[in-house]
Amino acid sequence: MSADDHAPSTAPVARRIAANGLTFACAEWRAALRGEQATLMLVHATGFHGRVWDRMLAHLPGHHALAIDQRGHGHSDAAPVAHWSVFGQDLAAIAAALDLEGAVGIGHSMGAHALVQAAALAPGRFSRLILIDPVIAAPQAYHQPPPTFPGGEHPAARRQSRFASPQAMIERFAARMPYALFDPQSLRDYCEHGLVPAADGDGWTLACDPRTEAAVYMSGRGNPGVYASIRALEIPVLVVRARLPTPDRNPFDYSFSPTWPGLAAEFRHGREIHLADRSHFLPMEAPAQVADIVHDELSQHADDPPRVA
Repeated sequence: MSADDHAPSTAPVARRIAANGLTFACAEWRAALRGEQATLMLVHATGFHGRVWDRMLAHLPGHHALAIDQRGHGHSDAAPVAHWSVFGQDLAAIAAALDLEGAVGIGHSMGAHALVQAAALAPGRFSRLILIDPVIAAPQAYHQPPPTFPGGEHPAARRQSRFASPQAMIERFAARMPYALFDPQSLRDYCEHGLVPAADGDGWTLACDPRTEAAVYMSGRGNPGVYASIRALEIPVLVVRARLPTPDRNPFDYSFSPTWPGLAAEFRHGREIHLADRSHFLPMEAPAQVADIVHDELSQHADDPPRVA
């Protein structure tokens, strides 16, 4: 399927969802299609937000979709992140609040990790998962000491957080890695929807506070229970891996895959696609290719009876 054959997606409707003691922002596309086939529930990576899926969804015009802003990201409530299990708990509660049944969970990076736990916590809410370069390491990695950094905080805490305008952010990032890899419209979506007016009225600030982003990175190996969730799942799971890390890579170069190559085999019904020429930022780098993967995965089950979602 060539997604460029389709007109751009209609702008989504913004929703607010109360779940797990917080209020979450959600962008909903094509509500009128709900129940005709499985709803797509999309979950972003650390530091991003639900609207980074806009470009990909423009290539999947026939689907009802919901893109969630996770806690501390986008326009959802800020809340502590001491352990990645909270993200899975949030998503399970959101799926229940939305009364989803048999949804297709599509997650990227940390969002994919969270979906694994959510699907295990809420059987029946998801019919399958598509995990795009999930941050799930080998089992033994979760029993190693956490990383340490000078000053005790992850470098992400020091990233620039204030911009004169969304356009200024676009211009600053356009030639910088990894943002230079992004599809131009995906970069625009990230910047335009990833800023909020500064509290003091002077410009714009990142919707995901850098300290929140740093806290998420710092706690990334703190959820060994993800493997219990992996082994509990009875649904099909597709793992999409990006390029492997090289021995000489900079440890803060997040363009390489964080996914353990043996992960797909840990699921009861797991498969994988390895895209060795793509970076970890695949959904923003190649939204049409990701849409094709989703389309192909769903087409294999086109004759399944529709589920009310």
